[in-house]
Amino acid sequence: MEYSKKFKTERKEVARFMRRLYLQGLTSTSGGNISLRITDDLIAITPSATDKGKMKWKEVGILNILGENLTPDLKPSIESGMHLAIYKRKPEIKAIVHAHPVCASSFTAMKAEIETNLTAEACAILGTPVFVPYALMGTADLANAAADYIEKSDILLLENHGILTAGANLLQAFDKTEVLENAARMTLIVNLMKKKSPLTKARTFEIERLFR
Repeated sequence: MEYSKKFKTERKEVARFMRRLYLQGLTSTSGGNISLRITDDLIAITPSATDKGKMKWKEVGILNILGENLTPDLKPSIESGMHLAIYKRKPEIKAIVHAHPVCASSFTAMKAEIETNLTAEACAILGTPVFVPYALMGTADLANAAADYIEKSDILLLENHGILTAGANLLQAFDKTEVLENAARMTLIVNLMKKKSPLTKARTFEIERLFR
């Protein structure tokens, strides 16, 4: 089957969110990748070596769950293996955003906690992100580690690398990326100001009961 013209709607959404990720300053021109599960066996994913700020739907590739490139004219993202490993591990995940926002990525380089209990929004949307020990980008080691840690949280802090968020759709995964970067900025600000009033355990429990 010829896939170069298939799944235009889904590929347009992936391209749109990739442009949005770049315009929001959450990744660089060449960095980051986004994927969307099209069917149980197919995903759409952004390619390598493409201007993320101007991405078009025809530049978004299609892979099957085994990693076969069904759009051979496009070079799949270097992190395709990581996306596929996560989809295999958690079938309920339908979209993944991997990016390098400056503030949140800085916390991965400091092995420092991003405090998600400073606002109700961060508490509700993020829960507790998990830290993933360093593995070389684009390798099976990183893919396997991400798949292991996604069992604990849909928000991963990849040591000395960046972040990964997953969700039931692209909007949900993208929202987690934005809220995580805002939480990292807030963590930096409150610690610099040496004034901090996080949510109490009782308030956190209320939020968890409401959203979990």
